[in-house]
Amino acid sequence: MNAAIIFGLLIALMLTGMPISVSLGLTVLTFILTMTQVPLESVALKLFTGMEKWEIMAIPFFILAGNFLTHGGVARRMINFATSLVGHFHGGLALAAILACAMFALVCGSSVATVVAIGSIVLPAMVAHGYPMRFGAGVIITAGSLGILMLPSIPKVIYAISTNTSIGALFVAGLLPGTLLTLMLGAVTWYIAKKNGYPRLPRAGWGERLMAFRKSAWGLMLVVIIVGGIYSGIFTATEAAAMAAVYSFFVSVFVYRDMGFKDVPKVLRESANMSAMLLYIITNAVLFSFVLTNENLPQRVADWMLGMDLGQHGFLFVVNLVLLAAGNFMEPSSIILIMAPIFFPAAMQLGINPVHFGILIDVNMEVGLCHPPVGLNLYVASGISRLGITELTKAVMPWLGTMVVFLVIVTYWPWLTLVVPKAMGML
Repeated sequence: MNAAIIFGLLIALMLTGMPISVSLGLTVLTFILTMTQVPLESVALKLFTGMEKWEIMAIPFFILAGNFLTHGGVARRMINFATSLVGHFHGGLALAAILACAMFALVCGSSVATVVAIGSIVLPAMVAHGYPMRFGAGVIITAGSLGILMLPSIPKVIYAISTNTSIGALFVAGLLPGTLLTLMLGAVTWYIAKKNGYPRLPRAGWGERLMAFRKSAWGLMLVVIIVGGIYSGIFTATEAAAMAAVYSFFVSVFVYRDMGFKDVPKVLRESANMSAMLLYIITNAVLFSFVLTNENLPQRVADWMLGMDLGQHGFLFVVNLVLLAAGNFMEPSSIILIMAPIFFPAAMQLGINPVHFGILIDVNMEVGLCHPPVGLNLYVASGISRLGITELTKAVMPWLGTMVVFLVIVTYWPWLTLVVPKAMGML
C-alpha cells in the first residue's frame, strides 16, 4: 500500500507538468511528514552522505568535456574523416553521420550533445546534396543515441552510483554493443538509400583519408586516454572524466583553435547549467531512494518477482517492458535513479551480471531518447531540422525498430557486453 501511495503521488505530480526533480522532492517530503516517523535530521544526513560520493564528480566533468568537443571543431573533423571512409556508398553522407556519431560517442558521453554536434553540421549538408530532411533527421536522432552507449556515458555513471557497480567496466562494456548498433543502423540506412536512389559521393583516395584521420586524431586520442588510463590503473573513471575535460579544453583552444578564450566562459556556463540540473535531479532521487529503502520496497519487489518464478529471461523481459514504458514520460537520469535500486536486488539474486544489467538499462534509455512524448533527441533534431515532432516520429521508425531488435540481442546475449571488460580484467 505504501509503495502504491509513493508512486501514485509521484505520477500525479508529474502529470501536472511539474519537473521530475520537484516531483521527486515533494513526494518524499509529503510521504515522510505524513506517513512515517523518520526524523528530518536523518533525511538531511542521508542527503549529505548520498551526494558526497566521489563518482558523482564524473558527471560535471564529462558534461564539460562534451561541450568543449561540441564547440571546438572536433565533430567537424570526425565527420570529414567518416565521409572519406564511407561517403562513396549508397547514402554515403548518412552513413558518415552514423560513423561520426559513433566516433563522437567514444569521447562525449551525452546523446543530446552528439545530436547537436553532428546533426547541426551533417543535416544541412545532406539537404544540399539532395537527401530528404526527414531521412537525415531519422538517421541523426537514432545514431545520436550512441552518445550514451559507446564509452563514457552520464547514464552509466548514474547507474554505477545507484548500484555500486564498476564505472570502468560499464564504460568498456559498451564498446562492442555500440559497434554492433552502429553496423545495424548503417545497414538499414544503406538499404533505404539504395532503394530510393539517394546520392553517393566520389570515392576518397587513401591520401585524403589519411589527411582526414590526422586532422581528427587529436579528438580520437581521448579514447586512448580514457580507456588506457582506466585499464592501466593510472586514474579512476572519475579522474578520467577530469582528464577528458582538461584535454578537450586544450585541443579546442590550442590545437584546433576553433575556440578562443573569449568563448570559454560561455562553455563553462552551459556546462554548469546542465550539471546543476542533473545534480538537482540526483539530489531528490537520493531522497526518493532513501524512502524506498526505509520502506524495504526494493527487497519486497525482489521477493515478489522471484516468487513469480519468471527466471532470468522472464525477469529481463518484464524489466524491458517497464523501462520502455517509463521512457514515455521520464528522461533517462530519473528512470535509472528510480528503477535501478528497485530491480537491482532481484537481478543479483537471479545471477544476472550487474554490468550486463547496466548496459541493458542503458540501451532502454537509448530507445526512450528517440520516441515521443519526451524523447530528447527528437526535440533537439526538431530544433535543427525545423520539422515537427509528429513528422520526426514517422521518420525515425525504421531505425527505432532496429534499436528494439538490438535491445533484444543485448538482453539475451550477455557475452556481447561482458567479453571486453572480462578480457581487460575488469570483471
